[in-house]
Amino acid sequence: MGQRSRKRGRRDKPPAARTAARTAVAGAPPPAAARPSRSEQRNAAVRETLTPLEPDERPWALVVGALLAALSGGVQLALWIFGVKLKVAGTHAQAGSTIAFGLLMFVCAIGMWFRKYWAVLGFMAILAITVCFFALALIKASSVLGFAIGFAGVGIGGFLFYKLVRTLSRIQMPEYPGR
Repeated sequence: MGQRSRKRGRRDKPPAARTAARTAVAGAPPPAAARPSRSEQRNAAVRETLTPLEPDERPWALVVGALLAALSGGVQLALWIFGVKLKVAGTHAQAGSTIAFGLLMFVCAIGMWFRKYWAVLGFMAILAITVCFFALALIKASSVLGFAIGFAGVGIGGFLFYKLVRTLSRIQMPEYPGR
């Protein structure tokens, strides 16, 4: 019967010792972990160009997003108040979901107007979902008008999303009290 408690012996030196020996050689480049990647170098260069938003500064993408959210919420609530029954996927939308979406859009619009990070991030998530729905609508487009609406939704929504990414990076994440 073989030994079960056989230890695996080290072949050379432990990995840390091998790495230290390699870097100690004159002229050897530092290990890959010490050098930042090219993408990280580009990210650092972009981060250096960013400046936080001034107290009353609102970039155009933020204003357009806030107006779009307020308009969307207002239209949803107005349609519900006037009794218009919207059809979603072949069924009529329920009043609760219509009211919830309208209020969510108003909260998002107010938060974006006051440059809150969570509001911009939430609006971007809703915008991304909307762009995906427009892209899926392109698959089912059966007319030129349907294709134009889907293409415009993807193009305009995608462009606004792209512009909000930089705006979001300029809005500083809130500091938590425990830090």
